[in-house]
Formats: sequence, C-alpha cells, structure tokens
Amino acid sequence: MGDKPNGADGHRARLRHRLLDGGGDALLDHELVEYLLTLAIPRPDTKPLAKQLISSFGGLGPLLEAPPEVLRREGLTDGVIGALAIARATALRLLETRTEGRPLLSSWDALGDYLQATMSHARVEEVRVLFLNAKNVLIANESMWRGSVDEAAVHVREVIARAIALGATALILVHNHPSGDPTPSQQDIRLTRDIVDAGRHMKITVHDHVIVGAQGRSSFRAMGLM
Repeated sequence: MGDKPNGADGHRARLRHRLLDGGGDALLDHELVEYLLTLAIPRPDTKPLAKQLISSFGGLGPLLEAPPEVLRREGLTDGVIGALAIARATALRLLETRTEGRPLLSSWDALGDYLQATMSHARVEEVRVLFLNAKNVLIANESMWRGSVDEAAVHVREVIARAIALGATALILVHNHPSGDPTPSQQDIRLTRDIVDAGRHMKITVHDHVIVGAQGRSSFRAMGLM
C-alpha cells in the first residue's frame, strides 16, 4: 500500500470524501469554492483564496454571479473563472430541468428556486416575463427591461403585445431587487395591477408577480396583492 496523502493533497482528498459521502451540505461555502479552484489550480493550497473571494464578494451567490471582467480585476485566471462559470451553469441547468415541459403552477417551488438562483444576486434590476400556453407550460422566458434600481420600468403595452405575438394565454412577471429586499414597492404594485387589467381585456391571465432578492422572494398572489 502507498503512503497516505498528506499536506495539500491530503486536505483535498478529505474534502472530496466529505463531498462524496455527505453531498454538498457537508461542505461550507468557502470549501465548495476551494474545491472548485483545485480544478484550475492543481498544486497550491486554495483555501486562502477561496475565503478571500467569499469575503470580497459577500457570499457564494454574488461570487458565482460576478462577470468575468470583474473576476479578472481580482487577479483570477481564465481557468479559475471558467471553473466558477461551469459550476453556476451546471447548477442553473439542473434547476431548469425541474420545470421543463411541466405546468409551472404545479412546479412552483422548483420555479422559485430557479428564479432565485438566476436573478437574486444580480447587481442590476431586471424585469422578466414568463409566457405560458393554455396548459401553463412555459413558452418563453424573456427579459423585458434592464436598468438601475431607479430606472427599471415595464411598458404594459409591450408585455401584452409580446404575449399576443407568442400566442400566450397567461404570464408570470418576475423581477429582482438588487437591494436584496424582495418587498414590493408601490410602483411594483401599480405596474402589476395595470398589466392584470390590460391582460384581462385580451383574455391573458397574469398568474403572479414574483420578486427575488438575496434575502428571499415574495409572491404577489401569496401576499394577496392580486
């Protein structure tokens, strides 16, 4: 039998065993990043860099959401950036498959998890619309507006026109609050009611308006706002 691994190799082996035996919950956030970094940095100890990145970006979510140019300014190589990017892409693809081809209203938790993962840590406010067919299966998931927190707005006419063009019979509004607080604003409430009223005239149902943020998510329907 060969010698047991020691030093950095032994530490990585222990991380791997914990991951395989206990799943992702067995590792702390910085340990997940540490293991990811080993894919691109084969020899040195990656724990200090992992902790530094978690601290600099304020958590695992913001780190994985960070664009390549921001990560490069932190001194990361394209290999490291690629390792982080593939982790995020894989996680999102897994969440996405939980809603594919299924009525979204019966996959509400899966939809919420997907929206939380894709939008909650974005630094720019974005309004998206999920367009559904008569069976409430997703036809399209489209960004209707991106801008700063103060600028974000959606034109009711554009949303309804796009629904008609796609042949959608229902939709779900989604947007993020970069502040992290998913509490609806008065502007959010007014906008939702205007789209609900416009959709009613065109026989297009607005099922919900979901706001996501780092602190959680809120549903207008669950809050009795529509």
